[in-house]
This record gives sequence, structure tokens and C-alpha cells, in this order.
Amino acid sequence: MARKYIIKRDESGLPERLTRYRNELNEEQFRVVTAKPNATLVVAGAGTGKTRTITYRVAYLIEQGISPQRILLATFTNRAAREMLKRVELLTGSQNVHRIWGGTFHRIANLILRKHAASIGFDSNYSILDAEDSRDFLSVCVDEAGIDTKAKRFPKPQVLQDIVSYANNTDKPIEDVIIEKYPYFEPLTQQIKRIDSIYIKRKKERNLMDYDDLLLNWKRLLIEKSEIANLYAEQFEHILVDEYQDTNKLQAEIIDILAVKHRNVMVVGDDAQSIFAWRGAEFTNIYEFPKRYAECTIYKLETNYRSTPEILDLANVSIANNRKQFPKVLQAVKKSKGFTPALIPCSDVEQQSVFIASRILELRDEGINLEEIAVLYRSHYHSLELQLELTRRNIPYRIQSGVRFFEQAHIKDVISYLRIIVNPKDELAWKRILKMIPSVGNATANRIYESLAVSENPFALVKKEDFACKPRSAQSWQNFVGLLEILVSDANRNNPAKQIELILTNGYEQHLQETYENAEARTEDLKQLALYAQKYDSTEDFLSELALISTERFGSPQAIVGEDVVQGGEEDELLTLTSVHQAKGLEWKVVFIIWAAEGKFPSPRALKEIDSEEEERRLWYVALTRAQDELYLTYPLMITDYSRQTVLQKPSRFVMECPPALFEIWSLEDDAPQFDAPVLIGEKKQDFIN
Repeated sequence: MARKYIIKRDESGLPERLTRYRNELNEEQFRVVTAKPNATLVVAGAGTGKTRTITYRVAYLIEQGISPQRILLATFTNRAAREMLKRVELLTGSQNVHRIWGGTFHRIANLILRKHAASIGFDSNYSILDAEDSRDFLSVCVDEAGIDTKAKRFPKPQVLQDIVSYANNTDKPIEDVIIEKYPYFEPLTQQIKRIDSIYIKRKKERNLMDYDDLLLNWKRLLIEKSEIANLYAEQFEHILVDEYQDTNKLQAEIIDILAVKHRNVMVVGDDAQSIFAWRGAEFTNIYEFPKRYAECTIYKLETNYRSTPEILDLANVSIANNRKQFPKVLQAVKKSKGFTPALIPCSDVEQQSVFIASRILELRDEGINLEEIAVLYRSHYHSLELQLELTRRNIPYRIQSGVRFFEQAHIKDVISYLRIIVNPKDELAWKRILKMIPSVGNATANRIYESLAVSENPFALVKKEDFACKPRSAQSWQNFVGLLEILVSDANRNNPAKQIELILTNGYEQHLQETYENAEARTEDLKQLALYAQKYDSTEDFLSELALISTERFGSPQAIVGEDVVQGGEEDELLTLTSVHQAKGLEWKVVFIIWAAEGKFPSPRALKEIDSEEEERRLWYVALTRAQDELYLTYPLMITDYSRQTVLQKPSRFVMECPPALFEIWSLEDDAPQFDAPVLIGEKKQDFIN
């Protein structure tokens, strides 16, 4: 017998619960929450209450009589799902909210595969390999393949893992991934494919799945076993996907398969914040959703609760330059605070750092907590000089989801070479660089250093043909000794910039390519470090300043080469330094975007790919929309490039394409030099774009 529902209504005739929703949601959100069952695309602009809208939508479905177990809610973190469902429980009072299928794609995949693993040849008690387990397992597969990684240059397990994972999530052949992202490994394509085959076979034999397998096998289950696919297509009457702009091809295909019966799939995201193509996110998933679901209804959330009208005016105009997008105009709820986004040209990178540090101290005096201020940058190395200046000023800071510039492994590696040049008895530095030689592990490094420690001239000892402790790999040792000889030569001994370049070009760049999936970015870091080192007349002076800064901050000069990474300080409040990618989803009262210069933002490296300029502009848009009240854009007018030439900097194309009236131009010095190029000199000079 059909159940009867008694629905209380208010004076306006609306159901009582809907009246509450209308009072707690704006009109845009209310329309989404109460939308009729259908394929639905919700284009949710930055700061428009996306999470709140999804949460109320789930609550609304339950109150409409939809059984919780017939709702699938896919999020990008399990924490987000837990928080949403906890709020749903408070809204509805339902005791069955826990029956909703909520969580990340991987969590939901695991729940389903535990029930049906036998259908695709696995036992239900399969083990899941985490990232570290996967790398270790790939090492075993390399050994089984009989590849002598010491005889020829070969990618480390971390790089192999990235190649295989990217291929899985983008549905691209491994050979295409290698050509696209790792062209220097193209001659090894067949060996890499063979390792992947062994990896797949061994996992199956040992009842193992890695994170990618959870999605691959979920999709395989749905494609190969129609009865199981039909079961879940029937069960999931309503499917909701958060952050849809960040899904990859595999995830989108799984959702399409599950939605084939009811087609009540609501995807929520912002095409203007799709910024993760480099790790497999597929922009076309959200952009072409109306093509895959021709019947879909499109809703837009454009009421912004985060930023001032002036900040949103700049963001709206900037993103409007993208061709591929769902046009929208963010409208501010906040009233104007009388602050126009400031554009600050600086004479050089040092002045940029000094200005930012000084302005942060002024803001602190004005009552703005450091926790409410962030400095954003396109690439990690852009923060090098600023980190040093903040340390000199004793301004405490954190690196959001990362490590400080000088704590990164590749920076410590190179600095260790320089340390042994200045102090040939530096034990930590010697052991660090020795362990980078192929076939040298802890035991061999310790044995070699024991001999060097008692030698009056360690450099002379390592060059001896009859040096008893040298490792078995003769060629690698000769290359190492040859590099040391170049570094300590009279021409290079007191030239830290040249020494860093030599280390990079004499094997270390190859080491980066073999070891790290982001080798190109790490190479950029080291080139920037070499540029910074040009101002020092000796390697000793260069290292002394780094050591003193490290001591001031961490209490120990060993922080630069030590094996332990020191995170943050003991201060109650910390300034945030972060890449724009890591800043997505966050917000601060005051935001500085540094190096807003052509050739820096957008990244020339990123512009090599099709449609990459539009992704870089989306990244710029994300940066702009992190700011609540005040936004500062800075760039140096002059820099020294890698060939030691002075170069005039132009503002970023993303600055130049916006009307000057959207900025207030700040002049840091009245006697700044004048240039014919379109630079910004002089207070509120606004003809730089005309």
C-alpha cells in the first residue's frame, strides 16, 4: 500500500520545510536545491556557497521521500562527504543518513568491489597498495624484467608510477604519455610498457589493487558484468558529483554508466576553476556535459559572499577573455570597502620582497592577523627571495601543503656540493652527495666518508686511482670526481652561481629526470637559485647567509642540509605562502600575487600545450578570487636572466588585457627610471595598456 505523507504548509502555501530552505538559501541556491529530477549542471562560481547548496539538495531529496541508499554523493575528500552528511542529518533529523553512498570515487569503488571482486577475478579480501607500496612493488617488477638500472639511465619507481597512473586516469596509451610528458624516456618505451604488464600481472596473482585499480576495476565491472551494472544503475536514483571540473576521464565515464537509467545526475563545479590538467583532470567533462546530456538543465550560482565588488570586477573581466567557458558574472554581497586592487611595479625582485614584507607589517599593525594574509605565486621558486626577506624581518610563515624553498630535497642536494667545497670535512654534505651516485647506499657512503674524514686533503684522496673505498661503478665514480675537479678549479671555486649551473649540467638534471615526476619544475628552481647566487663574490659568503637565515629561523645551521624537514614555527599566527594550485578552495582577507609578469605568470612551460593559455587564465582567476578585502599584484621591472643579461619585465598578459581603471597603480619611488616599454611607473599612471 502506498504511503501517505502529511505535509505541513505555511501561510504562503509552501511546505513548512521549503519555507525554512527559502529563508536559509538565496534564490539561486533555492532553485538548485528544489530542482526537478533531471540531468543538471550547476555552474558554481567562486565563493557562491557550492557546498551549502549540495548539502541542502541531499537533505531535500531525503525529505521528498528518496531512500538514502538510492543517493550517491561523490566528493573529492572523504572529510568533505562526512561534513556534508553530518549537516544533512541535522537538517532532516533522519537516522538513516549514514546509508547514503557518500565519499570519494575511490571509497565508493572499494565498497562496490568488496561485494563483487570475484566477478573480475579477485578475492573480496584484496589488499590496497598505497602510493609507497606501489613504488616498492614497481621496483620488484623492474628487477623481474631484468633491467639493469645501473648500466643505463632509467626512471625511478616514483616516475614509473606517475607514467602508469597518468595513463590509467586519462585513458591514454603509455607511449603517448611518455611522448607528452617524458620525451627523454622515449627510447625506453617498450621496457616501461613491459614493466607495466608485469605490474598488472603480479597484482592480480597476489590479490592486490592500487588506487588506480579501484577505479579501473570499478569501470571494468560495470562494462563486463551487465547484471551488476544494471543493479547499480537502478539503485542510484540520484547521483551528485562535487568539484566536477576536477574529475578525470575515467571518473566521468563511471558516472555516465551509473546514470544511464535514471539520468538524475547533478554535477556541481566551476569550469573557470579547472586548473589540474597536469595531473589528469579533464576540462571537457564539465564543458561538454550538456552535449552528453542534451536534456540537462543548467543553473548558475553567481552571488559571491567572499570578495568585494572591486575584486570581483577584476576577476569577471579577466576570465571573460576565455573562449571555452560557461559565461557568468559574479555579484558581490559585500559592500565596497573603498580599496581597488593595487598593481605595484617594483624596480627589481629585491624591492618586490621588501615591499611585501613592509606592507604585511603595516597590515599587522592595522589589526589584520597574519593568518588572514596570503602570498600566492605561480611557481614555487618565485618565493625564494621573499622567504629570505620574511626571515630577516622575523615574520613567521608557513608553506601551504609544501616545504620551504631551501628544505626541498633538490635544493639541499646542490647546496651540499657547495658545502664540501667550502668545508671538505662536512660529514652530512659528503654523505648526501655520495648517496646520489648510482650503487652507493648508506653503508658505502659511510665507508667512503670514514676515509675522507682522516685525510688532510679529501679532494686529493677521492681522485686517487687506488682509492680503496670507491664504489664498484667506475664510470659513475669518474663522473663524480670529474665534477668535483671542475667545481674546485680556480675559475669556479668562488663563483656559486657558476657552480650551481655546473652541478645541474653535469649529471644532476638527469638525476632529476630519473627521480622526480616534476623534474622540469625542480630544474627551474635550481636555475633561479643560480640567479640569486650571482650577487655573491664567494661560495662561502653565499652559504654563510643561507646558514645564518636558517639559524635565525630554526636554531640550527644544519637545517639546510639536514635529513629532517623542519615545518613551521611555534608562533600562534603564521603568514601563508602558497602556490595558486594549493590555494584553490581557500580564502584570506588580504592576498598578494607576486611575479605578475609576462614569462612568469602564465608559465612559459605550461603554455607549450594546446588550450594551456586558457587554463593559465583560469589559474589566474583562482588567484584573484581568493581575496576577500584587499588584493595586491606585484612584479619586478628588471631581472637578470640565466645568461646574466638584464631584462626589462612587462606586466602579465592577464594584467594587460584588463582595463586600467580596475587597478590602482602604486609607485614605490618617485625617481623610478622611465622606459619606453609598457611598464607601470608613476602614481596611478594608467596609459600603460593603450
